[in-house]
Amino acid sequence: MVQTGERLASTASERYLLVYMIAVLVIITTLVIVFFVVFLKRKNKLLLDKIKQEQDFEEEIAQAQTETQEQTLKNIGWELHDNVGQLLSFASMQLSILKMGAPDDIKEKFKDTSEALQESLKEVRSLSRTLNNEVVLNIGFEKSVSNELERLKKMKFASATLQKIGEKRPFTNRKHEIILFRIIQEFLSNSVKYSEAENLSVTLDYQPEHIVITAKDDGKGFDMATVEKGAGLLNMNSRAALIHADLQLRTEAGKGVEMVIHYPFG
Repeated sequence: MVQTGERLASTASERYLLVYMIAVLVIITTLVIVFFVVFLKRKNKLLLDKIKQEQDFEEEIAQAQTETQEQTLKNIGWELHDNVGQLLSFASMQLSILKMGAPDDIKEKFKDTSEALQESLKEVRSLSRTLNNEVVLNIGFEKSVSNELERLKKMKFASATLQKIGEKRPFTNRKHEIILFRIIQEFLSNSVKYSEAENLSVTLDYQPEHIVITAKDDGKGFDMATVEKGAGLLNMNSRAALIHADLQLRTEAGKGVEMVIHYPFG
């Protein structure tokens, strides 16, 4: 009987010991899992914080570059208006004085030169206004785009049209108007320099949550896979990223270029 009791007591002790070891193992395993989960969360948070800091830094750099570019454009606009404009005005005035004192048979020869000077003066003044962001804000986004198209049409294009769809919506951040206008201006400038196009068009499609801007030319286009990304393309993409707009460029050799921007309101 005594031996049987001892065996039972020994078996019970072994069971208690086994349960205790299992409990300890479960606790340790749970602690390891919790520690691992906390570690992963902490690691992910640090990675997200690092990515966020890098994005903020890149945005600050892009913002600084954009502000520098805007100030440079503004200074160029002033120089064009104040210096080049004054020189052209002076040249036009001197030409008028010479014309007044010239014989009648020579006066007609001054006509083409005088008209060319007047047109150059108008072009310089028009260009100087588009380079000044204060003027862009003053006359508004749509009018600025319209003026730019009119200016380019006078230069070399058969047509340069602006189409508006939907009900016009105000921009929450008016600085974004300038950035969007600069993107369009950059696209149009590239069309002037490289496209050999005859026609330009810009469409402003106002939708409930965003505006879709489509700019097109009917020029020679290019191969997206092989073209070298110059300052113009990089500027457009960096400006779009700065205001959280989606910019897509579509083109094929011989089929012109189309730029589509989705800009979210609010």
